Parts: sequence; structure tokens; C-alpha cells
Amino acid sequence: MPNFRSVHSLAIPMSNEPLLVLTTLASADEARGFVRALVDARLVACGTLLPGATSIYRWEGTITEEPEVVVLLKTDAARWDALAAAVQQRHPYQVPELLALPVARGLPAYLSWLAGEVAA
Repeated sequence: MPNFRSVHSLAIPMSNEPLLVLTTLASADEARGFVRALVDARLVACGTLLPGATSIYRWEGTITEEPEVVVLLKTDAARWDALAAAVQQRHPYQVPELLALPVARGLPAYLSWLAGEVAA
């Protein structure tokens, strides 16, 4: 029997620590290929592409404004190291954005599906 912990009235297995991971890419085509490779490698269960973003940031002393596609990746904390390594290897940016946010709540069926899709 799995060991469960309660998260705001939802029970999820303790071994599962779902993460929502953010990154950005320059175009929808680039993002689509990037996410497909991560899903194929079972590093993420799903990636959602949100085109139409604009990022404003300082790079090498100059304020820059660029169109980007925000990508939301759904994975498990157990896959973080492998995901981070794959992003560093495959991402076209010199310094890619990769931020992981813990998931506090979720539908049990979705969390179970997510865990199954990224199982090594």
C-alpha cells in the first residue's frame, strides 16, 4: 500500500512531488520541437505552449525586448535533475530560463497520470 500524505484534502503518494516548470523559447515551432523531445524522453508528462509573450530583460548591459513563447512543463521532482540537464543541452539560449514551482493541489487522476508518464 502506498504511503500517502494529505494536501488540502487531496491524497497523493509521497513519492510523487509534481512540479510546474517554466521556460521560454523564441518561436512556437522551436517550442513545439523542444517539448516533443522532452515528452518523448519522459522527462515531462505535458508541455503547454503560450505564444504571444514579450520578455523585457537586461542582457550584457542592454535592456532588450523580445517576443517569446512561454512553455509550462509538468513533471515530477524525481525527474528534475534529468530535465535540467536536458534543457541545458537542448535549449538554444545561452542562459535558459528554467524555474520549478511546487504543485500544492491537483486532481488525483491528473497527478496519477502525470506520475505515470514521467516514470523512469
